[in-house]
Amino acid sequence: MGDITSTYDLIIVGGGPAGLTAAIYGGRAKLKTLVINKGTVGGLVNTTREIVNYPGYGQISGEDLMKDFKKHAESFGTDFLRDEVVRTDFSQEDKVITTKKGKVYSSKAVIIACGSEPRLLNIPGEKRLQGSGVAYCATCDAEFFEGEDVVVVGSGDQAIEEGMYITKFARKVTVIVLHDEGILDCNKVSAERAFQNPKMDFIWNSTLEEVQGQDNVEGVKIKNLKTGASTELACQGVFFFVGMVPSTHFLQESGIEIDKRGYIPVNELMETNLEGVYAVGDNRVKYLRQVVSAAGDGATAAVAAERYIEEMKAFNSNVLESDKQVLLLFFNAQDNSSLEFGTLLEEVNQELQERYKIVKVDLTTKKNLAQKYGIEKAPSVVVLDKGQEVKRLDCLTTIENLKSQLC
Repeated sequence: MGDITSTYDLIIVGGGPAGLTAAIYGGRAKLKTLVINKGTVGGLVNTTREIVNYPGYGQISGEDLMKDFKKHAESFGTDFLRDEVVRTDFSQEDKVITTKKGKVYSSKAVIIACGSEPRLLNIPGEKRLQGSGVAYCATCDAEFFEGEDVVVVGSGDQAIEEGMYITKFARKVTVIVLHDEGILDCNKVSAERAFQNPKMDFIWNSTLEEVQGQDNVEGVKIKNLKTGASTELACQGVFFFVGMVPSTHFLQESGIEIDKRGYIPVNELMETNLEGVYAVGDNRVKYLRQVVSAAGDGATAAVAAERYIEEMKAFNSNVLESDKQVLLLFFNAQDNSSLEFGTLLEEVNQELQERYKIVKVDLTTKKNLAQKYGIEKAPSVVVLDKGQEVKRLDCLTTIENLKSQLC
């Protein structure tokens, strides 16, 4: 990694609703905050034509809602950078991020809010004809199919609602559905509206085998899952709505735990397995992926990050600026023997007229700090003088021997 371009308190990777909410909270907490987003701020929400379930907004487009989010974040001094994160180093207290444009940024805490992207079927013709009839966003591309025949793949909320939007432009919309006739994966209201739409047809028990065409989409090959028979259907556009995948590929060597689907496990504070690194929104393991839940994630992570940063500042101040030598005690809050040793160490220090300053570190939560000092078990004690290691104590000993080590 090159020289540091700029230093921040908090860097947020991704500018969707989760990232923008984190930016609002970070800025309001007086943290120097940067949002790095590789596309248009707002992410996939920008492609949502109508949002009717976000509190306080009876009806608003996704694009307009995200503009409000961004304006709010900017009012608290948040910086925005349009670039793509390609490399990370989370191994030290100062996190380092490198972008595609060669810029290098450091921060005390990082929030991963990179969201998700449309899942590809990877069938013949799909990638080759992207932008030439193959599309994944109705709001973005439906108008280009005025008076033409369009195929929609998928039967969830997004597929059916976007399919109905496409009927405003297309002559006919044919939906390819995996299930038996009459069964859709979307909500009941959308299903009823779709069945009543005269411009929508359904092909049941089927999947797409191929997108056909030379320079532009000319048709599709459809396979019936029950009979195995393949048929061809002429069309000029194909919209895929078959789910989403998290955009976490750039984290593969970061040390962040990622499950087999690409999602990031977190705890209730949105903390990843790496200290000072958080994950929010559609890229984390969660039950509900909506704007409102993403906003909640962002708020939680930003508050947790603020407290983490303050704790680290306090730790550095207590250790580096202490007039006394410091006993850096690594303990395990879930282990009674570890807690008992901490009490014993305090008693010995009292007998020595508080010769030392004791700073306690929970090994289970301060993993970066433990790694910095090479601590693998608790209890462990490192004796520091102005931040420099003097020695380490033998913690599996008698009280007399412990006292002699400190005299």
